[in-house]
Amino acid sequence: MIPDSTVALDAAAAARRKAFVDAAREGFFTNGYAGTTMSSIASKVGGSKTTLWSYFPSKEDLFEAVVDDIVEQYGDALAVDLPLDEPVPEVLRRFGNLLMTKLTATPILSLFRLVVGEAERFPHLAKTFYDRGPRRGKARAAEWAAEKMARGELRMGNPLRAVQHFTGLCQSGLYQFAVLGLSEGRDLSRLAAEIDDAVDIFYRAWKPDA
Repeated sequence: MIPDSTVALDAAAAARRKAFVDAAREGFFTNGYAGTTMSSIASKVGGSKTTLWSYFPSKEDLFEAVVDDIVEQYGDALAVDLPLDEPVPEVLRRFGNLLMTKLTATPILSLFRLVVGEAERFPHLAKTFYDRGPRRGKARAAEWAAEKMARGELRMGNPLRAVQHFTGLCQSGLYQFAVLGLSEGRDLSRLAAEIDDAVDIFYRAWKPDA
């Protein structure tokens, strides 16, 4: 049996870690990656930099934790069911709607803007973001597309390229406005119709050869 004192310590450590991650996210989104210091994060939570370093040895480690935290909360599309026994359009429609609902959520948009804004100076941030989010989701969808190609339900081709085509179509409308913070990006009721169009265009291009 684990002593109650040990459980309490573990809970306290988890709470302190989350406080650091939350403070870092607020700092990164407000001041950018370069403009946020480890000292400012430690000060906001209360405590020394030594304590912060015991959880996160570097600011890059802390950024990774912020990305993981947001992906865990909003990354449902990374784990959405992609059944092989359902028609391609039905699966893509469900996947597309969930994907775009999550991508237009404020925390994901803020993270994307942060990464794009810092990518030239800190390219490792872009790689961290892409590896922990988009790359994982697209790789999983590509496995599904490859099997659909093998079954003759999609024409043969590069599965990852097919997924890139579909996600590109999904992000070609309202999402562009949402990223820029324009008013046209706030009407999420348009998403369903845009996903229907994306599915239709994609399937016309990738349906099995007659």
